[in-house]
Amino acid sequence: MNSNKMNNIPFSVLISVYKNDNPDDFRVAIESVTIQQTVKPDEVFIYVDGPVPKALANMIKQLEEEIPTIFVHWEVKNKGLGKALQYGMEHVKYELVARMDADDISVPDRFECQLRMFEEDQNLSVASGHVVDFIDSLENIRGKRLVPIGSDTCMQYLKKRDAVNHPAVMFRKSEVLRAGNYQDWYLNEDSYLWLRMYLIGCKFNNIDKILVYMRSGERQYMRRGGWKYFKSEAGLQKLRLKYGIISLPRYVFNMTVHFTVKVLMPNKLRSYFFQRLLRKRSD
Repeated sequence: MNSNKMNNIPFSVLISVYKNDNPDDFRVAIESVTIQQTVKPDEVFIYVDGPVPKALANMIKQLEEEIPTIFVHWEVKNKGLGKALQYGMEHVKYELVARMDADDISVPDRFECQLRMFEEDQNLSVASGHVVDFIDSLENIRGKRLVPIGSDTCMQYLKKRDAVNHPAVMFRKSEVLRAGNYQDWYLNEDSYLWLRMYLIGCKFNNIDKILVYMRSGERQYMRRGGWKYFKSEAGLQKLRLKYGIISLPRYVFNMTVHFTVKVLMPNKLRSYFFQRLLRKRSD
């Protein structure tokens, strides 16, 4: 199936940007999902989450002028990522929607590959691929977030952790809305959505290919620690237990791991743990 046929499938890209995002990184991200793609989106929906610095606002306006498919929603107050994506999913035009973060880089054939997956499997709800973490430049690779391949494998993998990479997903708008859309859940809006989609029978799969290069750093790993984040993770584990996704022994094991990593482990050790251990796909 060639890229010409993929060009006939309309789809949107959903991006949220806020005050701490870097204008130059944002341009790189936008260009990676528009002019550099082998199959270009029909809509790029940018949600500006509250007031942003003048340099970033000017960059957003400049890109809006340069790329006709860009639509910008300017929110007066910062609502947080969950609310931003919730609004975006309700207002994008097309059934297929690709997520993109404001400082990441998508590979040129990302959308071509994902559209092919949806074209070949009409029952597919969510699809992603591998993500590479880097700091500052693509020469400074810090780790890989590898995902399971095959829908059956993904369903089993969901019992342990997320089966898809949120920065690299493409999904059906109707299925996301049927599951209740994005909702607030501290630093885990995506995980909460995947859980609810799993519970209503949505089908997950991944392509065995790197789709996105994700900017990373020590601050990211600091955010992924502490009591507040542990409580967020614990709430998801309780839901998995409640709905029979995991057994009580698996629940106890998961909680022990999360408590150790999120609460007891120092930031530097947590950084190593995420980059070298948790980002490897189980055989």
